[in-house]
Amino acid sequence: MNIGGIEVANPLCLAPLAGITTLPVREFFSSHGASLTHTEMISCAGLIRDNPKTFDMLEVSENEAPLVVQLFANDAGVLVLGAEVARKVCRKFSAFGVNMACPMPKITRNGSGAALLKKPELAREMVRGLKSLGLPVWVKIRRLEDDSDTMKFTGMLIESGADNVCIHGRTSAQRYEGLADRGIISLAASEFPGFISASGDVREVSDIREYLGMGCVAVMVARGAFSNPFIFEEYGGKFRGRDEKLEELVNFSCRAVEISGEHKALVLMKRFAGSILRFEHGSAELRRLAMMSTSLEEIIDILQRRQ
Repeated sequence: MNIGGIEVANPLCLAPLAGITTLPVREFFSSHGASLTHTEMISCAGLIRDNPKTFDMLEVSENEAPLVVQLFANDAGVLVLGAEVARKVCRKFSAFGVNMACPMPKITRNGSGAALLKKPELAREMVRGLKSLGLPVWVKIRRLEDDSDTMKFTGMLIESGADNVCIHGRTSAQRYEGLADRGIISLAASEFPGFISASGDVREVSDIREYLGMGCVAVMVARGAFSNPFIFEEYGGKFRGRDEKLEELVNFSCRAVEISGEHKALVLMKRFAGSILRFEHGSAELRRLAMMSTSLEEIIDILQRRQ
């Protein structure tokens, strides 16, 4: 199927997560049913300044699904220059993604991320600039306070050349609290058929089906992918036993060490363990122990002990 100018196997994507959607994580979810993944948020200013840590985020492998390079900037010219640098470094990217959704102050206070929701003309210029580079353009936004403003902003992005607009159902002020509003996503999917992807509170296969039933062309799974790392497979009808799931997570930890080193692998495994245990009854103490773990072996042991 073709979504936003990209050939994919199914409508399920791994959403971009700052500091999380690194190469080993993308490989893991690609091998477990995600048809498309995103890099973490990459600073275009950092790319232009040849920042080594920023360039490290462009590392890719042949074991990944189609990949969107997720960029952020507060200036259209800087965004386009950064995108050109990213494209020169790696030809594997299937689309340029521009983040207009991140609500965190360290991003918004510089005029990037969700701050762009208040600057429609700049957002328009950014999309047009990226579109001129020849790859599909994917934009991630949040619901605005007024639904009519959300619709106007979405329509403007599509008119400017965006091939896919992913709407997260929370406002910037909500950050990650409360429930994502699915009504505005349904409205946008109806108004702009073929262009809208959904994000927000995707934890079960039923959530995926609900969004797709609204007419969304794709569903972006973010934090829910860590509470249920096999949600992509389960949507496709494949179910693993508990021991097999644990084995897959052990394999992931080994691969993460190989690619990123033991410290980063430990951080990622804590993210998996914390999310998995969060929704299991009576696991508060195990979750606390997982967050305090100093080795991968400790975390695996804790996951084995859960109810």
